Amino acid sequence: LSALITLVVTLGYKYFSNQDEMKRLKERQKEFQAQMKSMRDKPEEMMKVQKEAMSVNFEYMKHSFKPMLITMLPVLIIFSWMAGHLSYEPIYPGESFSVSAVFKEGLVGKAMIKVGEGVEVLNEKEQEIKDGKAMWSLRAAKEGDYNITVISGTVTQSRVVLVSKELKVADALVAFSHSDIEQITVNYAKLRPLGDKAVLFGWYPGWLAWYLIFSIVFSIGLRKVMKVY
Repeated sequence: LSALITLVVTLGYKYFSNQDEMKRLKERQKEFQAQMKSMRDKPEEMMKVQKEAMSVNFEYMKHSFKPMLITMLPVLIIFSWMAGHLSYEPIYPGESFSVSAVFKEGLVGKAMIKVGEGVEVLNEKEQEIKDGKAMWSLRAAKEGDYNITVISGTVTQSRVVLVSKELKVADALVAFSHSDIEQITVNYAKLRPLGDKAVLFGWYPGWLAWYLIFSIVFSIGLRKVMKVY
């Protein structure tokens, strides 16, 4: 996916911008950088060169604007798909998971959960509403879509929980308008591509971090190969 998105963006810049002009501006940027390095002991002259460099940078950005707009839509579509499908671990058969509900401000009392056949409630079905929230621990032995209903007084709200061996999840949060029950959330574990292996100082990179790392590598390589400025 990183390679695909980077290829789309690179092609966009190559064919929807004036590459000759962008090459000229890029070379001018390098010239200004070299001049400013040699003028560290001449602040007044350095300021003049810096102003010219800023003007060239602005011109370069103007040329980049058109391809950026053209490639933005497909990139956003792929990004939204990635965010929805690669952010969380699925709920596997036989694995316990939690569901929490958020209630209207000031609501007190108890809330009850009602589950479909095949779902086991591991704690009490009736929970005290504390700080506007209640939470239940559940488990389903088999794959499938399971209906979960939260009841508070005379108000009921339902949502579907997906249990699967595949990399599939339902929406983490489902919100309800004009209701005492405002949200029902499945508390998914975050997806860690490397599992329990930390990369650096306890950092477990998710899909976005890996996308950024790979896209930088692919972008540098593709731009050199395709001579994109």
